[in-house]
Amino acid sequence: MKANLQTVALLTPLYAAAAAAGWVFKTGGLPLPWMLGPLVLSAGCYVSGLARFKVPVVRTRLVGQMTVAAQVGLTFTPTAFASLLELAPMIVGLAVASGVLASLVAIVLARATGMRLAQAFVSTFPTSPVEAAVIAERLGIAPAPVVLAQTVRIAMIVFLVPMSIYLVDGMPDRSATGLAQGFAIGHLALAALAVAGALVFRLLRLSNPFFLGALAASAATTAIGVQLPPFPPLVMALAQIALGTWLGSVFRRELFAAGDGRILVTSVSALALLVLVSAVALGRAHLGGYPWETLVLGAAPGGVTEMALTAKYLGTEVALVTAIQLTRIFLFMPNIPWVVRLIDRSETRR
Repeated sequence: MKANLQTVALLTPLYAAAAAAGWVFKTGGLPLPWMLGPLVLSAGCYVSGLARFKVPVVRTRLVGQMTVAAQVGLTFTPTAFASLLELAPMIVGLAVASGVLASLVAIVLARATGMRLAQAFVSTFPTSPVEAAVIAERLGIAPAPVVLAQTVRIAMIVFLVPMSIYLVDGMPDRSATGLAQGFAIGHLALAALAVAGALVFRLLRLSNPFFLGALAASAATTAIGVQLPPFPPLVMALAQIALGTWLGSVFRRELFAAGDGRILVTSVSALALLVLVSAVALGRAHLGGYPWETLVLGAAPGGVTEMALTAKYLGTEVALVTAIQLTRIFLFMPNIPWVVRLIDRSETRR
Protein backbone atom coordinates (compact mmCIF):
# COMPACT_ATOMS: atom_id res chain seq x y z
CA MET A 1 0.00 0.00 0.00
CA LYS A 2 2.85 2.37 0.91
CA ALA A 3 4.62 1.65 -2.39
CA ASN A 4 1.41 2.29 -4.35
CA LEU A 5 0.84 5.61 -2.58
CA GLN A 6 4.44 6.60 -3.28
CA THR A 7 4.01 5.75 -6.98
CA VAL A 8 0.82 7.82 -7.18
CA ALA A 9 2.55 10.73 -5.44
CA LEU A 10 5.37 10.65 -8.01
CA LEU A 11 3.21 10.12 -11.10
CA THR A 12 0.52 12.71 -10.35
CA PRO A 13 2.72 15.81 -10.87
CA LEU A 14 4.34 14.20 -13.93
CA TYR A 15 1.00 13.54 -15.61
CA ALA A 16 -0.27 16.98 -14.62
CA ALA A 17 2.79 18.58 -16.21
CA ALA A 18 2.41 16.33 -19.27
CA ALA A 19 -1.24 17.38 -19.67
CA ALA A 20 -0.19 21.03 -19.38
CA ALA A 21 2.43 20.46 -22.10
CA GLY A 22 -0.27 18.93 -24.29
CA TRP A 23 -2.45 21.98 -23.76
CA VAL A 24 0.46 24.25 -24.73
CA PHE A 25 1.04 22.25 -27.92
CA LYS A 26 -2.68 22.38 -28.69
CA THR A 27 -2.84 26.13 -28.09
CA GLY A 28 0.19 26.56 -30.35
CA GLY A 29 -1.56 24.70 -33.17
CA LEU A 30 0.99 21.85 -33.26
CA PRO A 31 -0.07 18.43 -34.60
CA LEU A 32 -0.88 15.52 -32.28
CA PRO A 33 -0.56 17.83 -29.23
CA TRP A 34 -1.76 15.45 -26.53
CA MET A 35 0.98 12.94 -27.36
CA LEU A 36 3.86 15.11 -28.59
CA GLY A 37 3.55 17.61 -25.75
CA PRO A 38 3.80 14.96 -23.00
CA LEU A 39 6.57 13.19 -24.94
CA VAL A 40 8.75 16.30 -25.03
CA LEU A 41 7.99 17.20 -21.42
CA SER A 42 8.62 13.69 -20.09
CA ALA A 43 11.82 13.23 -22.10
CA GLY A 44 13.13 16.55 -20.78
CA CYS A 45 12.42 15.52 -17.18
CA TYR A 46 14.19 12.15 -17.50
CA VAL A 47 17.16 13.27 -19.58
CA SER A 48 17.82 16.17 -17.21
CA GLY A 49 17.59 13.87 -14.19
CA LEU A 50 14.64 15.76 -12.73
CA ALA A 51 12.63 12.51 -12.79
CA ARG A 52 14.19 9.14 -12.00
CA PHE A 53 11.27 6.87 -11.11
CA LYS A 54 9.89 4.33 -13.56
CA VAL A 55 6.59 4.98 -15.31
CA PRO A 56 4.54 1.75 -14.95
CA VAL A 57 3.99 0.18 -18.37
CA VAL A 58 0.82 -1.73 -17.46
CA ARG A 59 -0.93 1.31 -16.03
CA THR A 60 0.04 3.69 -18.80
CA ARG A 61 1.17 2.45 -22.20
CA LEU A 62 -0.92 -0.72 -22.27
CA VAL A 63 -4.13 1.08 -21.29
CA GLY A 64 -3.36 3.75 -23.86
CA GLN A 65 -2.71 1.11 -26.51
CA MET A 66 -6.03 -0.64 -25.89
CA THR A 67 -7.93 2.65 -26.04
CA VAL A 68 -6.32 3.73 -29.31
CA ALA A 69 -6.64 0.25 -30.85
CA ALA A 70 -10.34 0.01 -30.05
CA GLN A 71 -10.92 3.43 -31.59
CA VAL A 72 -8.90 2.57 -34.71
CA GLY A 73 -10.84 -0.67 -35.12
CA LEU A 74 -14.01 1.35 -35.67
CA THR A 75 -12.63 2.50 -39.04
CA PHE A 76 -12.69 -1.07 -40.41
CA THR A 77 -16.22 -0.82 -41.77
CA PRO A 78 -17.46 -3.39 -44.32
CA THR A 79 -16.74 -0.89 -47.12
CA ALA A 80 -13.24 -0.12 -45.81
CA PHE A 81 -12.49 -3.82 -45.34
CA ALA A 82 -13.50 -4.61 -48.93
CA SER A 83 -11.31 -1.75 -50.17
CA LEU A 84 -8.33 -3.11 -48.21
CA LEU A 85 -8.72 -6.51 -49.85
CA GLU A 86 -8.49 -4.85 -53.27
CA LEU A 87 -5.34 -3.00 -52.20
CA ALA A 88 -3.68 -6.10 -50.72
CA PRO A 89 -0.81 -6.25 -53.29
CA MET A 90 0.15 -2.62 -52.63
CA ILE A 91 -0.12 -3.08 -48.85
CA VAL A 92 2.14 -6.14 -48.88
CA GLY A 93 4.56 -4.45 -51.27
CA LEU A 94 5.02 -1.41 -49.02
CA ALA A 95 5.46 -3.60 -45.95
CA VAL A 96 8.11 -5.71 -47.67
CA ALA A 97 9.90 -2.61 -49.00
CA SER A 98 10.16 -1.12 -45.50
CA GLY A 99 11.61 -4.39 -44.19
CA VAL A 100 14.19 -4.61 -46.99
CA LEU A 101 15.25 -0.98 -46.51
CA ALA A 102 15.59 -1.49 -42.74
CA SER A 103 17.91 -4.45 -43.40
CA LEU A 104 20.05 -2.38 -45.78
CA VAL A 105 20.33 0.48 -43.27
CA ALA A 106 21.38 -2.04 -40.59
CA ILE A 107 24.15 -3.39 -42.84
CA VAL A 108 25.44 0.11 -43.60
CA LEU A 109 25.27 1.04 -39.90
CA ALA A 110 27.30 -2.02 -38.92
CA ARG A 111 29.98 -1.37 -41.52
CA ALA A 112 30.22 2.34 -40.81
CA THR A 113 30.53 1.99 -37.03
CA GLY A 114 32.14 -1.42 -36.55
CA MET A 115 29.04 -2.53 -34.64
CA ARG A 116 28.12 -6.20 -34.74
CA LEU A 117 25.62 -6.84 -37.51
CA ALA A 118 23.28 -8.63 -35.09
CA GLN A 119 23.22 -5.56 -32.82
CA ALA A 120 22.77 -3.20 -35.78
CA PHE A 121 19.88 -5.30 -37.08
CA VAL A 122 18.02 -5.55 -33.76
CA SER A 123 18.62 -1.81 -33.20
CA THR A 124 17.36 -0.74 -36.63
CA PHE A 125 14.57 -3.09 -37.66
CA PRO A 126 11.13 -1.64 -36.82
CA THR A 127 9.84 -3.35 -33.70
CA SER A 128 9.01 -2.31 -30.16
CA PRO A 129 11.85 -1.32 -27.79
CA VAL A 130 10.75 -4.02 -25.34
CA GLU A 131 10.80 -6.78 -27.98
CA ALA A 132 14.20 -5.61 -29.24
CA ALA A 133 15.64 -5.55 -25.71
CA VAL A 134 14.45 -9.11 -25.03
CA ILE A 135 16.08 -10.37 -28.25
CA ALA A 136 19.31 -8.52 -27.42
CA GLU A 137 19.51 -9.98 -23.91
CA ARG A 138 19.04 -13.52 -25.23
CA LEU A 139 22.01 -13.03 -27.57
CA GLY A 140 24.24 -11.42 -24.97
CA ILE A 141 23.97 -7.97 -26.56
CA ALA A 142 23.81 -4.99 -24.21
CA PRO A 143 20.09 -4.06 -24.21
CA ALA A 144 20.48 -0.35 -23.25
CA PRO A 145 21.90 0.82 -26.64
CA VAL A 146 19.26 -1.23 -28.44
CA VAL A 147 16.43 0.32 -26.40
CA LEU A 148 17.92 3.76 -27.06
CA ALA A 149 18.11 3.16 -30.82
CA GLN A 150 14.56 1.83 -31.05
CA THR A 151 13.13 4.60 -28.87
CA VAL A 152 14.97 7.31 -30.81
CA ARG A 153 13.55 5.88 -34.05
CA ILE A 154 9.96 5.85 -32.78
CA ALA A 155 10.17 9.27 -31.14
CA MET A 156 11.80 10.81 -34.22
CA ILE A 157 9.18 9.41 -36.57
CA VAL A 158 6.28 10.27 -34.25
CA PHE A 159 7.54 13.86 -34.16
CA LEU A 160 8.83 14.41 -37.71
CA VAL A 161 6.13 12.70 -39.80
CA PRO A 162 3.09 14.62 -38.50
CA MET A 163 5.14 17.83 -38.42
CA SER A 164 6.14 17.35 -42.07
CA ILE A 165 2.59 16.63 -43.21
CA TYR A 166 1.36 19.54 -41.14
CA LEU A 167 3.85 21.92 -42.80
CA VAL A 168 2.90 20.75 -46.31
CA ASP A 169 -0.89 20.47 -45.94
CA GLY A 170 -1.51 22.97 -43.16
CA MET A 171 -3.54 22.57 -40.00
CA PRO A 172 -6.31 19.96 -40.33
CA ASP A 173 -9.88 20.95 -39.54
CA ARG A 174 -10.45 19.79 -35.95
CA SER A 175 -13.67 21.70 -35.29
CA ALA A 176 -15.90 18.62 -35.33
CA THR A 177 -13.62 16.46 -33.20
CA GLY A 178 -13.30 18.97 -30.41
CA LEU A 179 -16.96 18.86 -29.48
CA ALA A 180 -17.79 17.52 -26.03
CA GLN A 181 -19.33 14.07 -25.96
CA GLY A 182 -20.95 12.30 -23.06
CA PHE A 183 -20.41 8.70 -22.09
CA ALA A 184 -22.81 6.05 -23.33
CA ILE A 185 -23.40 2.31 -23.00
CA GLY A 186 -21.72 1.83 -26.36
CA HIS A 187 -18.47 3.21 -24.93
CA LEU A 188 -18.53 0.55 -22.22
CA ALA A 189 -19.14 -2.12 -24.85
CA LEU A 190 -16.18 -0.85 -26.88
CA ALA A 191 -13.95 -0.87 -23.79
CA ALA A 192 -15.07 -4.40 -22.90
CA LEU A 193 -14.27 -5.57 -26.43
CA ALA A 194 -10.79 -4.06 -26.18
CA VAL A 195 -10.03 -5.74 -22.85
CA ALA A 196 -11.41 -9.10 -24.00
CA GLY A 197 -9.42 -9.04 -27.23
CA ALA A 198 -6.23 -8.10 -25.39
CA LEU A 199 -6.67 -10.91 -22.87
CA VAL A 200 -7.32 -13.49 -25.60
CA PHE A 201 -4.21 -12.45 -27.53
CA ARG A 202 -2.18 -12.51 -24.32
CA LEU A 203 -3.37 -16.02 -23.48
CA LEU A 204 -2.38 -17.09 -26.99
CA ARG A 205 1.03 -15.45 -26.40
CA LEU A 206 0.75 -13.36 -29.53
CA SER A 207 2.99 -10.35 -30.05
CA ASN A 208 1.81 -6.93 -28.83
CA PRO A 209 -1.50 -8.32 -27.47
CA PHE A 210 -2.77 -5.11 -25.89
CA PHE A 211 -2.86 -3.34 -29.24
CA LEU A 212 -3.44 -6.17 -31.71
CA GLY A 213 -6.01 -7.97 -29.55
CA ALA A 214 -8.05 -4.85 -28.89
CA LEU A 215 -7.82 -3.87 -32.55
CA ALA A 216 -8.88 -7.32 -33.77
CA ALA A 217 -11.94 -7.39 -31.49
CA SER A 218 -13.05 -3.89 -32.41
CA ALA A 219 -12.34 -4.28 -36.14
CA ALA A 220 -14.12 -7.66 -36.36
CA THR A 221 -17.21 -6.24 -34.65
CA THR A 222 -17.25 -3.20 -36.95
CA ALA A 223 -16.59 -5.27 -40.10
CA ILE A 224 -19.75 -7.35 -39.56
CA GLY A 225 -21.83 -4.17 -39.45
CA VAL A 226 -22.16 -3.53 -35.70
CA GLN A 227 -21.80 0.20 -35.04
CA LEU A 228 -20.29 1.37 -31.76
CA PRO A 229 -19.71 5.01 -30.78
CA PRO A 230 -16.11 6.27 -30.70
CA PHE A 231 -14.63 7.27 -27.36
CA PRO A 232 -15.13 10.92 -26.33
CA PRO A 233 -12.23 13.31 -27.10
CA LEU A 234 -11.34 13.44 -23.40
CA VAL A 235 -10.70 9.69 -23.29
CA MET A 236 -8.54 9.83 -26.41
CA ALA A 237 -6.60 12.78 -25.03
CA LEU A 238 -5.90 10.90 -21.79
CA ALA A 239 -4.76 7.85 -23.75
CA GLN A 240 -2.35 9.99 -25.78
CA ILE A 241 -1.01 11.65 -22.63
CA ALA A 242 -0.32 8.20 -21.19
CA LEU A 243 1.45 7.04 -24.36
CA GLY A 244 3.51 10.21 -24.77
CA THR A 245 4.56 10.31 -21.12
CA TRP A 246 5.70 6.68 -21.18
CA LEU A 247 7.61 7.09 -24.45
CA GLY A 248 9.42 10.16 -23.14
CA SER A 249 10.29 8.39 -19.86
CA VAL A 250 12.28 5.77 -21.77
CA PHE A 251 14.94 8.42 -22.48
CA ARG A 252 16.84 7.73 -19.28
CA ARG A 253 19.79 9.91 -18.38
CA GLU A 254 22.13 6.92 -18.09
CA LEU A 255 21.54 6.03 -21.73
CA PHE A 256 23.19 9.31 -22.70
CA ALA A 257 25.98 9.10 -20.13
CA ALA A 258 28.40 7.14 -22.34
CA GLY A 259 29.06 10.15 -24.54
CA ASP A 260 30.40 8.02 -27.39
CA GLY A 261 28.27 9.50 -30.15
CA ARG A 262 25.76 6.66 -29.94
CA ILE A 263 22.76 8.98 -29.92
CA LEU A 264 24.01 10.74 -33.06
CA VAL A 265 24.62 7.48 -34.92
CA THR A 266 21.22 6.03 -34.03
CA SER A 267 19.49 9.28 -34.94
CA VAL A 268 21.18 9.44 -38.35
CA SER A 269 20.34 5.80 -39.14
CA ALA A 270 16.71 6.29 -38.06
CA LEU A 271 16.45 9.43 -40.18
CA ALA A 272 18.00 7.64 -43.18
CA LEU A 273 15.49 4.80 -42.85
CA LEU A 274 12.59 7.27 -42.62
CA VAL A 275 13.76 9.16 -45.71
CA LEU A 276 14.20 5.98 -47.78
CA VAL A 277 10.85 4.49 -46.78
CA SER A 278 9.06 7.80 -47.35
CA ALA A 279 10.62 8.08 -50.81
CA VAL A 280 9.27 4.64 -51.74
CA ALA A 281 5.82 5.56 -50.38
CA LEU A 282 5.81 8.85 -52.30
CA GLY A 283 6.78 7.06 -55.51
CA ARG A 284 4.04 4.48 -55.04
CA ALA A 285 1.49 7.21 -54.30
CA HIS A 286 2.48 9.08 -57.45
CA LEU A 287 2.26 5.98 -59.64
CA GLY A 288 -1.01 4.71 -58.20
CA GLY A 289 -2.77 8.00 -57.57
CA TYR A 290 -3.11 7.40 -53.83
CA PRO A 291 -2.99 10.12 -51.16
CA TRP A 292 0.71 10.51 -50.33
CA GLU A 293 0.00 11.30 -46.69
CA THR A 294 -1.71 7.95 -46.20
CA LEU A 295 1.08 5.89 -47.77
CA VAL A 296 3.84 7.78 -45.97
CA LEU A 297 2.12 7.17 -42.63
CA GLY A 298 1.47 3.54 -43.50
CA ALA A 299 5.04 2.82 -44.57
CA ALA A 300 6.71 4.87 -41.81
CA PRO A 301 8.86 2.57 -39.62
CA GLY A 302 7.27 3.82 -36.42
CA GLY A 303 4.91 2.24 -33.94
CA VAL A 304 1.52 1.22 -35.27
CA THR A 305 -0.18 2.88 -32.29
CA GLU A 306 1.49 6.21 -32.94
CA MET A 307 0.99 6.12 -36.73
CA ALA A 308 -2.69 5.21 -36.35
CA LEU A 309 -3.13 8.13 -33.97
CA THR A 310 -1.38 10.46 -36.40
CA ALA A 311 -3.56 9.28 -39.28
CA LYS A 312 -6.70 9.85 -37.22
CA TYR A 313 -5.58 13.31 -36.18
CA LEU A 314 -4.65 14.38 -39.72
CA GLY A 315 -7.87 12.99 -41.20
CA THR A 316 -6.23 10.44 -43.52
CA GLU A 317 -7.42 6.88 -44.20
CA VAL A 318 -6.84 5.31 -40.79
CA ALA A 319 -7.81 1.79 -41.90
CA LEU A 320 -5.30 1.76 -44.76
CA VAL A 321 -2.49 3.20 -42.61
CA THR A 322 -3.16 0.61 -39.91
CA ALA A 323 -3.39 -2.22 -42.46
CA ILE A 324 0.05 -1.42 -43.92
CA GLN A 325 1.59 -1.15 -40.47
CA LEU A 326 0.01 -4.41 -39.30
CA THR A 327 1.07 -6.24 -42.46
CA ARG A 328 4.69 -5.36 -41.73
CA ILE A 329 4.28 -6.50 -38.14
CA PHE A 330 2.76 -9.86 -39.05
CA LEU A 331 5.28 -10.44 -41.84
CA PHE A 332 8.43 -9.60 -39.90
CA MET A 333 7.79 -9.60 -36.14
CA PRO A 334 7.69 -13.43 -35.80
CA ASN A 335 10.82 -13.75 -37.94
CA ILE A 336 13.05 -11.12 -36.31
CA PRO A 337 14.30 -13.39 -33.45
CA TRP A 338 15.49 -16.29 -35.65
CA VAL A 339 16.96 -13.95 -38.27
CA VAL A 340 19.01 -12.14 -35.61
CA ARG A 341 20.07 -15.48 -34.10
CA LEU A 342 21.19 -16.66 -37.54
CA ILE A 343 23.22 -13.47 -38.03
CA ASP A 344 24.71 -13.85 -34.55
CA ARG A 345 25.79 -17.46 -35.18
CA SER A 346 27.35 -16.49 -38.49
CA GLU A 347 29.33 -13.71 -36.81
CA THR A 348 30.39 -16.02 -33.99
CA ARG A 349 31.74 -18.63 -36.42
CA ARG A 350 33.78 -15.93 -38.15
